[in-house]
Amino acid sequence: MMFPVFLTVVFVVRDQAPGLERLLSEAAAEIAAIASDYELVIIDNASRDDSVAVLQRLTGENGLANLQVYALSKEVDLDTAAWVGLENALGDYTAVIDPLCDDIGFLPTMLEQAMKGAEVVFACNRQKPPQDLAYRLAHAFFNALYRLFSGIHLDREAPQYRILSRRVANLILQHPQPAIAYRHLPASGGFARANLDYSARPRGRTGKHLFDSIDRGMRLLVSTTHAPMRLVTSLSLFGAVANLLYSAYVIAVGLFKSDVAPGWISVSLQQSGMFFLISLVLLVLGEYILTMASLSSEGPRFYVSQEFTSARMTRREKLNVEEALS
Repeated sequence: MMFPVFLTVVFVVRDQAPGLERLLSEAAAEIAAIASDYELVIIDNASRDDSVAVLQRLTGENGLANLQVYALSKEVDLDTAAWVGLENALGDYTAVIDPLCDDIGFLPTMLEQAMKGAEVVFACNRQKPPQDLAYRLAHAFFNALYRLFSGIHLDREAPQYRILSRRVANLILQHPQPAIAYRHLPASGGFARANLDYSARPRGRTGKHLFDSIDRGMRLLVSTTHAPMRLVTSLSLFGAVANLLYSAYVIAVGLFKSDVAPGWISVSLQQSGMFFLISLVLLVLGEYILTMASLSSEGPRFYVSQEFTSARMTRREKLNVEEALS
C-alpha cells in the first residue's frame, strides 16, 4: 500500500560497516514501496570501524537516493542520537528505528495508524535482544520506579520504535532539553497515540552498557518528573518535624521527671536542634535544585563532525519544472 506522505526514517548505527550497505539498500527499497516521498536519515554514533566511509560512498552519484548522514564525533545514548535525526528530519512523519532490534516490515501497519489520525504511534517488539542478567534486573527496576513516579511504563507505553508527526516533533523541539523529552513527552503530552505490539526476531545483540544505562535512566527520572525531588523534600520536612517533636519530648521529660541522667537533656536538645536545622536546609535546597539544574550552562550533548547528502534526491526529480531551451 502506497501512502501519500513524505516519510522520514531515522536509523542509529554504530560499528556495522560489513552489513551496512545491504541494510540500507533493503530499508530504502521497503520505504520507497510504502511512501510517495521519503528520506533516510542515518546517525552514525561515533563508529570505530569503516562505517563513515561506507556511508560517504553511499551518498555518491552511484549510491542510494534520499540519504542523509550525520556522523557524531563522540558516542551518545540512543535517545540523544535518535533526537539528532528527528531534529534534522523534513518529513510529515518521522519513524525512529533501531535496525538491530526493530522490524522495518512493521512500518506500514504503524503508518496506517498515523493516517487514521494518531500523531504518535508506538510499536513494541515482544522478542527482546539478549542482555545479561544485571542489565535486565536494572531495566525492570527502572521501569517500575519510573511508572511509580510518572504513571508511564517506558518499555511498553513509550518504546524506541515510533512514528511522530511533524507537530509532535516541533513541540519537543521547544522543550529546554529536547533530547531527554523526546523519550517520554510523546507518551505524556496528551497526543492522539496508538500502541501496537508485534513479534520479530532481533537482527543482533545491542551494545547497551549497564552503567551508561543507569546514568541515562537517572537523568531521565530526575528531569521528567518532580516526584524524586518531592520525595527528598518530604523526607526533609519529616525529619524537621520529627526533631522538633523530639525536642519537645526532651523538655517535657526534664520538667516532669526527676531521675534523669546528668547531661542527657542538654545533649539531646543539641543533637535534635542541629538535625532540625540540617533538615530545613535540605528542604530549601530540594525546592531549588531543579530550577538551578535547568539554568545550568551545560553544553550540547552531541556534536556532528561530518554530514553527507545523497547526490540523487527523488523529490527534486518530481518538481513540476520545465527547462526552456533558447
